[in-house]
Amino acid sequence: MSDRDGDPKRTIKPAGEGSYSGGVLECVINVASGRRPEITRTLADACGTPLADVHSDPDHDRTVFTLADASDVAVGRAAARLAQAVVESELDLAANEGVHPRLGLVDVVPFVSLDGRPDRAVRQALAFARWWSGVHAVPTFLYAEASRDARSLPSVRRDAFANLAPDLGPDRPDPRLGATAVGARPVLVAINCELATTDLDVARAIARTVRARDGGLDGVAALGLPLRSRGTVAVSMNLFDLDATGIETACTAVAQHAAEVDVVVDRVELVGLVPARELARCSAAFRAETGLGADHTIEAALARRR
Repeated sequence: MSDRDGDPKRTIKPAGEGSYSGGVLECVINVASGRRPEITRTLADACGTPLADVHSDPDHDRTVFTLADASDVAVGRAAARLAQAVVESELDLAANEGVHPRLGLVDVVPFVSLDGRPDRAVRQALAFARWWSGVHAVPTFLYAEASRDARSLPSVRRDAFANLAPDLGPDRPDPRLGATAVGARPVLVAINCELATTDLDVARAIARTVRARDGGLDGVAALGLPLRSRGTVAVSMNLFDLDATGIETACTAVAQHAAEVDVVVDRVELVGLVPARELARCSAAFRAETGLGADHTIEAALARRR
């Protein structure tokens, strides 16, 4: 559900499968802007070497910048440069009309340790949160392993400024920048299943059926969203426990529930990157059908930089 301005041709260096990239820290920053490619390019340029992927979506009006590097400091600095570039841009939260929920322009800043050391991610998340809330006075909510109560991102979105005060910064949203959620979490995969229908109720019903909070698949968050630029709808999912529910299982469930109402999945879109070991769990038939391949992995993105 988080949300590459186009999909440029790439020279792919095959990535090894079977494990996450040891020693790598990732940060997957969600910016509430996906309709201004010139601004997206400027923001991407600000990231520097740690930039591994950019994924823009005009319907969500959202861009996901994936940063990854063996140096924690390099990732933290790249995240700060990106946020600073947002501050210096023409963007204004009030102009965002995307279908994706959002707290602010720099909406979500999750740090992810790919070597099983969450303390690395927590340190960088707290450092970013202190800098962002202190220097730019943006209300900042901590979530997942960066927060004392391990609160979820959906609960932050639901309760922010009503039943939940910011952990850092002012108690009101910034008029232009809004607020930000900063977290440290395990690996997550965001993926959209586009349906061959314009009926939003169908997408919403399937989302309710597959998401964990309504008794569906473990480790799945899902929303039914309209894709007006494509004249269709999608089930947009975050898979936050890949050991419980992987990509193929989640997408197959969506396809099965859609078939029950005579609807097919037209397209599967990965948002950002996926660990090679998760892609390796998918069948050859599923990868061929969806077009997911080694070029979509974190490992391949790192290899391309060498």
